[in-house]
Amino acid sequence: MPDDEQHALGAEIRRRRRGLGLTIVSLAEQAQISHPFLSQLERGLARPSMMTLARLAEALGTTQVELMIAADSRSDGAAKPGSMRVVRAHDGLQLPRGIARTGSDQGSTRLLVHGRAAFYPQEFIEVHTDFGPYFVHDEDEWLYVVGGTIVADLGDHGQARLTEGDSLYYTGGTPHRWRVVDCVSARLIVVKAAGQPETGA
Repeated sequence: MPDDEQHALGAEIRRRRRGLGLTIVSLAEQAQISHPFLSQLERGLARPSMMTLARLAEALGTTQVELMIAADSRSDGAAKPGSMRVVRAHDGLQLPRGIARTGSDQGSTRLLVHGRAAFYPQEFIEVHTDFGPYFVHDEDEWLYVVGGTIVADLGDHGQARLTEGDSLYYTGGTPHRWRVVDCVSARLIVVKAAGQPETGA
């Protein structure tokens, strides 16, 4: 993540924390991270993983995507009718997927649209062979496997093995997580529906 985006993300986390009247220590406890690390995040000196961003977003009453949009230096607000936006291969806010278990690649998530939109496409490079914690959000989501093979776990709804060219749709509120199988990494396009616009955030 470029420094300006890292600083913008930290500033947005700090703004929301203060707006809720939370101390650094209390937010860090809720997000299950150390308060020195949160302090570094807020000052733009550290970069969160998507898992850390998810826990921070939940504690702040928002979503990962909302925090990512705020950090997007190219964001110019909502898309206007008849307008277009191009995100080049080297652009788009990118965050690591999680803590590297092997000491090497940890995968990444890249937001493929600038600013507010009707839906939020993201590119995931997944390398983890073990399931992490479930993600749950109110918005519907669609997943397409560009390359590699994954097993998607939808909690009580079961599991699905997906390989190149397969897709999966699940409604909001469905717990979901995935892991790679029979390959080193998988490339996914995940499209999340936009939620209700936030007010007063």
